[in-house]
Amino acid sequence: MVTYYCGGNRNRLILSLLDGRGGVLTPRHSPYVIELTPDERIELEARARKYTSPYRDVIRAKIVLLAAEGFGNDLIATRLDTPRQIVSKWRHRFFDDRLPGLEEEPRGGRAARFSPQRRRRR
Repeated sequence: MVTYYCGGNRNRLILSLLDGRGGVLTPRHSPYVIELTPDERIELEARARKYTSPYRDVIRAKIVLLAAEGFGNDLIATRLDTPRQIVSKWRHRFFDDRLPGLEEEPRGGRAARFSPQRRRRR
């Protein structure tokens, strides 16, 4: 098997050339197949259209919507100009936890000593 990388680090389109199969190009497929309920689709489409939402929420919604359309991680990453690993992460999280999986998880480390407003005054 030979792997070809097209584009820069951010826009990698990875195709596998299978030897002995007549030179057939096949993209890698995710084992996490996304099927949306009508309510999930409505919610994700609303998140993807909401231009006042944080960018991360819009991208996550678009990743899941494109995955539900049957696109592979490589193609989604290229379309959204996002690393493939990010697409894979959010597809997997949605597959496991559905909509709550797209929310921010608490970060590790010590709690902040100062609020963001107090920090800004310095």
